[in-house]
Amino acid sequence: MILRDEGGRMGDEVKGGKYKDYKFNYVLIGDGDQPVILFLHGFMGSWQDFQEVANLLQNDFCCLLVDLPGHGKTEVNCNLDYRMERVAIAIIALLGKLAIQQCFLVGYSMGGRLALYLAVYFPQYFQKVVLESASPGLKHKADRENRIKQDLNVVNRLKSEDLSVFLQHWYSNPLFSSFIKHPNYQKAIAQKMANDPQKLTISLIHMGLGIQPPLWDHLKFIQLPILLIVGELDFKFTAINQRISVLSPQFLIEIVKNTDHNVHFEQSFKFAQLLKDFLKNRCKK
Repeated sequence: MILRDEGGRMGDEVKGGKYKDYKFNYVLIGDGDQPVILFLHGFMGSWQDFQEVANLLQNDFCCLLVDLPGHGKTEVNCNLDYRMERVAIAIIALLGKLAIQQCFLVGYSMGGRLALYLAVYFPQYFQKVVLESASPGLKHKADRENRIKQDLNVVNRLKSEDLSVFLQHWYSNPLFSSFIKHPNYQKAIAQKMANDPQKLTISLIHMGLGIQPPLWDHLKFIQLPILLIVGELDFKFTAINQRISVLSPQFLIEIVKNTDHNVHFEQSFKFAQLLKDFLKNRCKK
């Protein structure tokens, strides 16, 4: 079963705020009578990023795939609505609109940072969380300021270059060394080309790694079971997630062989099986 909704403005009140400025594009794939998994994609992605994984899970779950602000067909009214704090509240409002009291949560990269923020500040809405190639942010102010400068350079390139040229440069990063060798790489690029570069720049400015609130100090207090998934070829994020995994017994880590930053794309079957095993079974350290 696939259901699509490209409309529905958020009129819900969450934490005392009215969030009428979000028009989320989302798709539901799977059995509506089964537990719901909310998927949050990464920068320059869309709901389509997790479509193959959702297809593999559709007999056991109802998969809710969302375009985040600045991506796909989701619309927002002002630039501040791209900030992580507001997006998180709008996501909770969307769950309310769909009458989802609790669900599982999966986030990749930028979407993983948002998923961790949701797990910290809205844990009552989620049963278990899966973070793929994600980070709690940057601890030190100097590092955040440096990252903001780096992101502004990326913004300038997005504004001045053709998107196809920008994507070619972006995926030359060693983080994506095995991603670009995947047989479906060109299909993935075609999907990313559907994004609006201007909206991507706003997303990066307001929801980039440098601007987000660091969450390291909150990790030891998390009570939700959280699975950390990283690729063994992604040395940077493997190191980050190994540091996370020792902070609480709630964290499990799975390092997927022969894979870099984009595990769900490079090994969708393996990724789907990890989700199924973790979400359907009791969590053991």
